[in-house]
Amino acid sequence: MNKRIAVLPGDGIGPEVIDQALKALDAIGERFGHYFEYCYADVGHVAIEKHGDPLPNSTLHTCMNCDAILFGAIGHPKYNQEPEAELRPEHGLLRLRKSLGLFANIRPVIAFPNLQDLSPLRPEKVEGVDLVIYRELTGGIYFGDRGRTESRAYDTCVYEDFEIERIAQMAFKSAMKRRKKVTVVDKANVLETSRLWRKVVRQVAKEFPEVELDFMFVDSAAVQMIQAPGHFDVILTSNLFGDIISDEASVITGSMGLLPSASKGAETSLFEPIHGSYPQAAGEDIANPMAAILSAALMLDEFGLHEEGNVVLATIRHLLEKGIGTQELNLDNKFSCSQVGDMVAYLIAEKESINITDFKLKEKNSTII
Repeated sequence: MNKRIAVLPGDGIGPEVIDQALKALDAIGERFGHYFEYCYADVGHVAIEKHGDPLPNSTLHTCMNCDAILFGAIGHPKYNQEPEAELRPEHGLLRLRKSLGLFANIRPVIAFPNLQDLSPLRPEKVEGVDLVIYRELTGGIYFGDRGRTESRAYDTCVYEDFEIERIAQMAFKSAMKRRKKVTVVDKANVLETSRLWRKVVRQVAKEFPEVELDFMFVDSAAVQMIQAPGHFDVILTSNLFGDIISDEASVITGSMGLLPSASKGAETSLFEPIHGSYPQAAGEDIANPMAAILSAALMLDEFGLHEEGNVVLATIRHLLEKGIGTQELNLDNKFSCSQVGDMVAYLIAEKESINITDFKLKEKNSTII
């Protein structure tokens, strides 16, 4: 299989972690006979510096002419002191989502057994957590009419039924492959938009009689995410609530460096780690690349390369089980960002990867048993 991938490394640690994801993709290509062509483009702060625009037309053109997009991170400390700056890195990502019609953000959250000590929750709360959040991405309050005067401001939340139906279809299809449970997170006791969500989702649910459907107010869901995260299988929610609840869920694993995401549309999809640009670590070779590598695995799955995606996931699991990771994971064997990328690529390329022994790095020796 040949695929063209738009590569948008972005800011901060984005270029470093994306480099490791590309190593994994190259190894997959070598092992399974695929060819991935990478088309690089600028976005975020680096694009503002180079082009005066966080999303140049050339970048958008590149994305539109590729099969998928691999995205790093955006953000720079200078904008923390300029909340009303006319040009901000995140504007590029919002415009990209809207321009490409990326209406569904998908975030899997898996608690890896030997990393439970990193979670702020007790181990028995975290054990066995395996959920996925479907967040509507191009509607709601982030894209509604807004305005402000000296003493008044407003942001309008608007949803059309088709916007709800298309992401609901995706969530229910996902549930059919999992534990067959969908939880809709809303605020239907207050908001008319949430009441429309309930109406449309109930209609979609009729097509999936095997799937259990329940509804939960967002405040209750926020509590449940801490008290019993294992209750959830597939969470379906709106843009604003999804933004909040998915960030809360990300804490369960103890590290944002382990969480990938996909943003899907009718024509193309974007894959990115959920962590930010972490500018303090930029250029230090200490960032955790696993979320970026797992994002590449989600992209492989989107291409229909399910075995290849599973190989990437199995390789990450294998390293974690052996106590191998970057310093922020606080495991027994600490390696740099690039070293972890090298290990992942090496193990993927070897067909008997789980039985590999005596794997040596240039800067540090390691034995993977």
